[in-house]
Amino acid sequence: MSPQAVANLGGDGSVLWQVPWGHHAVLLQAVKDAPTRHWYMAQTVAQGWSRSVLQAQIQGGAHLRQGALVNNFADRLPAPQSDLVQQALKDPYIFDFLTLEASFRERELETSLVAHLEKFLLELGQGFAFVGRQYPLTVGENDFYIDLLFYHLKLRAFVVIELKRGDFKPEFAGKLNFYCNVVDDTLRHDSDAPTIGLMLCQNKDSVLAEYALRGIHKPIGIASYELTRALPASLQSVLPSIETIEAELSSPNAAPSPDPT
Repeated sequence: MSPQAVANLGGDGSVLWQVPWGHHAVLLQAVKDAPTRHWYMAQTVAQGWSRSVLQAQIQGGAHLRQGALVNNFADRLPAPQSDLVQQALKDPYIFDFLTLEASFRERELETSLVAHLEKFLLELGQGFAFVGRQYPLTVGENDFYIDLLFYHLKLRAFVVIELKRGDFKPEFAGKLNFYCNVVDDTLRHDSDAPTIGLMLCQNKDSVLAEYALRGIHKPIGIASYELTRALPASLQSVLPSIETIEAELSSPNAAPSPDPT
């Protein structure tokens, strides 16, 4: 293949030959920007994405979400660990494989994610190993329970994940900091890196989240999650709005409802 062809596919060719040709066909059709295409090539090689997974990641805009969460990693972890942790996490996380009512409870979300653990791990990214749900911690005479506990094989660190329905609140960061302290003291081995906290809320105010992390001693990231994604702009432009449908139904020229008899 000529140097120009390699350049058109994105990058210097270091990962080019490791990506199957079927994946290249998907990338050439769906990703027009060469640097972005090269990013997906590198992720395909690193994470072992199948063609269908690659398509799903492109549709979900994975390159825009990687490392985008509010965090204090640069202040709480040495380089290059801080950079590695940030790139291992994202914002938002997309859990569109779940079917939950709008009034779901946090415990239902936990249960559903564990029930779909394979898809959940795929969304989290490579390296996450599941340790437990409602993982018990005992401090003095008090019992506490971590929503989800993981161990990241590449980062060599425990990852504490707390799930919240609704908006992020500053006090959430303090509780997650507490959990990370306890995990560091009771589960972490000498060879492990510091425990990482990841707070997932339906909505977050980034400014509020940044203030909440000031003074927090443990490495914590705050991200949002989505249960369903908004329609692409291309579909929004062709599908009628609710207002348009209502106007059509109330029009004098609207077709009459069929006779139930």
